[in-house]
Amino acid sequence: MTFPLPRFRAGSLLFLLAVMAARALAQAGPPFRTDDPETPGNKHWEINFGWIGDRNPAAGDYQVPDFDINYGLGDRIQLKYELPIAIEENRLLPPVSETQPVVPGSALAGLGASLLGVKWRFYQHHPGDPWIGRTPSLVNETPASAEGAGEPLVDFSIGTYPQLSLNNPTSSVRRGVVASGPDFLLPLEANARLGPIRIDGEVGYHFGNQSLPQSWIRGMIVGHEFSDSTEAYAEIYDQQDANRLPAGHGVGEFATGQSKQRQTTLGLGGRQALNKQKDLILLLMGGTSFQTVSVYNSQPTWIAYVGLQLLLGPKEPVMPQVEQKVLNLGPQ
Repeated sequence: MTFPLPRFRAGSLLFLLAVMAARALAQAGPPFRTDDPETPGNKHWEINFGWIGDRNPAAGDYQVPDFDINYGLGDRIQLKYELPIAIEENRLLPPVSETQPVVPGSALAGLGASLLGVKWRFYQHHPGDPWIGRTPSLVNETPASAEGAGEPLVDFSIGTYPQLSLNNPTSSVRRGVVASGPDFLLPLEANARLGPIRIDGEVGYHFGNQSLPQSWIRGMIVGHEFSDSTEAYAEIYDQQDANRLPAGHGVGEFATGQSKQRQTTLGLGGRQALNKQKDLILLLMGGTSFQTVSVYNSQPTWIAYVGLQLLLGPKEPVMPQVEQKVLNLGPQ
């Protein structure tokens, strides 16, 4: 998901994406940072319009808005394209010493980095099936999002979601709005259902470049679906530099030479359908770091996501219902 860090900036963490296929499983992706293996479904579109913020005492990163477009190619593959309008804020800082001048604040805006991704859910388990070796189920595997469908049959799944962030041919990198790309993320995601509790976990690695640190990501969400219209989750997320760049690398505010940076956040959020068809959904999430926040690190004072999700595509088939007829054998 795409919450730009003060040291990674817009484009380095752009991996928000969509999930609507197996709704009894944990629903990661927008508005959360953690992702999951679920896909929109064959020939289905999921389009997210997000207003995203990440701020600490030294800097702020905003995407207003973030356009996140996803398409289901088959039942287990998802294609993704994401593009934000990025704002980079450098806040007014007091001098470290009496001889050092005050650093003035500034704000820059421009086109963010493009994010391309392909998600593949390569394993899924159904209740009653062996864990190794798929036994065909005799029951219909209709997604829970289909009207009239029963409980979804997938209770555990694993997938991967490679994503490549590329700079656009604009002045955003030179001006310091976004970090210099490319940046490649290779994650592994899993989700499961434990009774009424939904759990999703993700671990991955950002392969940076000479101007962008490499980093680890780790995330987990836990929550509950109160109905097919309302979901709520808590999330814990961590991103940590795996290396330190030499001084002078990077552009503008992205120039490094500092210590390794890290973000560890706790967030609360959910989704609420806004119409009867449940194809227009409100996305909300807010959180903060549970580590020490200062002007010298990337720990955020607050993070936030406010957005709308639009679902498009062919209608799911309605499960037929067998009518129970009573045969009256008594006198007429």
